[in-house]
Amino acid sequence: MKRKRVLFLGCCLTAALCIILIVPPMLQPAPAPIDKQQVVASAINFLEDTNAPDALLMLNVIHRRFGIAEFADALQRYDQLLAEEPPEAPVMRLFRRIADHDNPLQVNDLNAVSFDVDFLTIPALYCDQLGLSINYAAQLVQAANSGGYMLTHALLAWIWIQENGCEVQLPDGFIENLYRANAELIDDNPVVSDLELEAAAFLYLAGQGALVDDAFVERVIAVQNYDGGWLSYSDEPGASHWHPTVVALMLLLHVEYPSDSYPPMLAPVSP
Repeated sequence: MKRKRVLFLGCCLTAALCIILIVPPMLQPAPAPIDKQQVVASAINFLEDTNAPDALLMLNVIHRRFGIAEFADALQRYDQLLAEEPPEAPVMRLFRRIADHDNPLQVNDLNAVSFDVDFLTIPALYCDQLGLSINYAAQLVQAANSGGYMLTHALLAWIWIQENGCEVQLPDGFIENLYRANAELIDDNPVVSDLELEAAAFLYLAGQGALVDDAFVERVIAVQNYDGGWLSYSDEPGASHWHPTVVALMLLLHVEYPSDSYPPMLAPVSP
């Protein structure tokens, strides 16, 4: 009798373990959907107090394109930094045109340009005033073929050339290849990089957001840092950086607020 009771209890215990192992996963509630608006709000909060000049210009773009009130004073804060005459003031004066179409061009400031990406983008930024050099098309093609940040900035330059109404003779199929090459910078690696974020944001700015995989957007959301920003590489520890954060925010705002038509990236002509 005692042996039967032990066997009975053993069977009950086995059945209970089976229930514990099998049933709970079936009864587990589905994970709560990520609140994209909260992700965006956290990123806005992270960037609200930044004093990086390039960040402030991009925040001005975000304000004009999406009406984010927290960034309404971005150009004013940029001008406050510029008034301090930092060493990079000449280049800052040049890029100020992103936020002010009537920004006065001081030709001598062009002598301060030193970075390869700036040699590519500043002519595009002022092409309606200065025109484009005879070898600019070759420069744009070479930049696109170089990959990396030269490739993303070739796309940025193309955006500005279009918005300024300028013309440049490019090889057949170049623009389609430019879009596709930027999309190919975004791989399936779970690590999200600054370069991928920039490529995705610039594709949306170019009206080519359909080339950005939805799965990448989900990865971007999943790797948002504890402080509301993003890292240059999502598998690194530490505090976030303004650059991956501002391009991630630009990307997510386009995803969250889709539109058939957005205001241009460059500030419009004053009425």
